[in-house]
Amino acid sequence: MDFIDTLIVTLTIFAGLVLVYTVVAGSGAGKAQKRRMQAVRYRHSESLDAKVDAQFKRAIAARKPKAYKIAGSGSRTEALAVRLNRTGKPWTVRQYIYVTLGLIGAIAAVLFIFTRAPMLSLGVGLMVGAGIPHWWVGRLINKRTNNFITKFPDGIELLVRGLRSGLPVTETLGIVSTEIPGPVGFEFKMIIDRIKVGKTMEDALQDTADKLGIPEFNFFTITLAIQRETGGNLAETLSNLANVLRQRAQMKLKIRAMSSESKASAYIVGSLPFLVFAAIMVINPNYMTQFFIDDRLIVAGLGAGVWMGIGVWMMSKMINFEI
Repeated sequence: MDFIDTLIVTLTIFAGLVLVYTVVAGSGAGKAQKRRMQAVRYRHSESLDAKVDAQFKRAIAARKPKAYKIAGSGSRTEALAVRLNRTGKPWTVRQYIYVTLGLIGAIAAVLFIFTRAPMLSLGVGLMVGAGIPHWWVGRLINKRTNNFITKFPDGIELLVRGLRSGLPVTETLGIVSTEIPGPVGFEFKMIIDRIKVGKTMEDALQDTADKLGIPEFNFFTITLAIQRETGGNLAETLSNLANVLRQRAQMKLKIRAMSSESKASAYIVGSLPFLVFAAIMVINPNYMTQFFIDDRLIVAGLGAGVWMGIGVWMMSKMINFEI
């Protein structure tokens, strides 16, 4: 069996496994039933947090117009642009694509010089060259999101003090933009700029919420919008929201500490196959050189690497807990 036949068989097996996973994962009707059961559980739960979460979800659903569209859901290019915007860096989609293509070409060329295996060089170049920019952008987004969540309760408390002293909401938002450093001050400054050019406060807040994609800021946006429509003590409501966000952050830290052992085990298990491959390459390179020469072993090695990567990704999802 030549290389083309081996590649076709490998792709067929891969497609079959993906189809089996799709069937096992459940249909849309099953997921909808699960969401309905979760809504019933929230409705009849005695937990205050569950009731508050259900109220926020109902408020979000009530405020979304019929033409509502999630930011980045229009196309892959739009989704990538939103993702790059969340990093806080002035990067464009064109720059991201150029960097990705450059890395793919550079890595594939270096590997081809050392191995003289075109398929292996191209496969590794595609995986590593496309994976590094994606990982780096995700890392920057997580770092900026964590900085925002850490400082956001301080910004809300400053907003509460301004409201209790008699200042209007827009002026207190401007104070937050100048007094709170980091991404919180920057995003509040952008809100003030949108209001100055003619947007309403609700639209300016919603634009920032779509850009950030942070649940804590969505809660803040909905709280302000509902209080402006129904009235009430806005300062007291925002003070309670700040306390909830601080307790949420504390719970995240507790879960991170309790799951540290599981994360360490997942890191070790996920890295063992790659470390063993590198160790055998150092100890007995003649034994492993067939993976760089034989076309069938190249395909098998690439397939094994992809599946091990999927396994590492699944373990990372299993050890990441959301609050």
